[in-house]
Amino acid sequence: MPSPSDAEIAAMRRALELAAQGPITGGNPRVGCVLMTPDGRIAADGWHRGAGTPHAEVDALGRLDGRADGLTAVVTLEPCNHWGRTGPCSEALIAAGVARVVYGVPDPGAHSAGGAERLRAAGVEVVGGVLADQIEEFLGGWLASVRRGRPWVTVKWASTLDGRTAAADGSSRWITGAAARQRVHEERAANDAILVGTGTILADDPSLTARGDAGELLAHQPVPVVVGERPIPADAAVRRHPAGLIAAGHRDLAAVLADLNARGLRRVYVEGGPTLASAFVGAGLADAFSVYLAPALLGGGHLAIGDLGIPSMAGIHRLRLDHVERLGDDIHLTGRPVPNPDLHSGRTT
Repeated sequence: MPSPSDAEIAAMRRALELAAQGPITGGNPRVGCVLMTPDGRIAADGWHRGAGTPHAEVDALGRLDGRADGLTAVVTLEPCNHWGRTGPCSEALIAAGVARVVYGVPDPGAHSAGGAERLRAAGVEVVGGVLADQIEEFLGGWLASVRRGRPWVTVKWASTLDGRTAAADGSSRWITGAAARQRVHEERAANDAILVGTGTILADDPSLTARGDAGELLAHQPVPVVVGERPIPADAAVRRHPAGLIAAGHRDLAAVLADLNARGLRRVYVEGGPTLASAFVGAGLADAFSVYLAPALLGGGHLAIGDLGIPSMAGIHRLRLDHVERLGDDIHLTGRPVPNPDLHSGRTT
């Protein structure tokens, strides 16, 4: 099997930088492409700017008027092989005369995969798996969503150091400071949907919009999703959300996620209360956590996470910390679940 050259590996790093310029929301992967001459010179590059726009390969080819005879295409994701809003990138590369394609990770889509095989059948030399670990990390949420058939779920909460999300009277504004609250709005804008329970709607009447420092609406607004059987009041603020409203009308989380996935919503931000957060964690549906900790104590009830049915330390849910940041006086932690082998080995120590 052919191996990548040093120049192609460097070009893949460049392609990954280009991919990061694409939108994280919208259901499509962020992909970058670099077109190289046989002597390693970059002839053109491009990236995908969102649903309905040219894919990264076509964007790069467009800078050469669609001709790339003898060039090498270095792409972060295996070129697609299907007709959607745009044509197959595999066919575009073949038609352009590309001689070699180097890609990072295979396309996991049931309908879009197969580009590498199509390219090889047309006589194009193909090399896969270049910087695969880095690209897997970069595309983690999107890849997981496509592979599992459900959105990537981030569970968020803000609490005191002793894990309380509200005072004894139920009040919770504001546990964290302005910097932490603004970061939450930025995280909302980085997701396709924001999910809460009817209890949060009835108690707080949130708008669930993503806003800037001055209260202005950010460019991307996550679709609000309300889980629960109780009716949403006709005058609820969420009914005026600019992205519309999805009212599930039930509490079947797996069904809710399946519906959101069918709508092309790949990233979901769970911002409900402890009941909803605990349900996602208990069902194994939490892929990531975003936790804001305020240097304060409340005591009493109103814990961020309720009973998960864990009788001993053998069932503990551990997280891998990805990021720790100070925001004013508050601390922001992000992490992902770590598989617990004890749950399957029978160990109790």
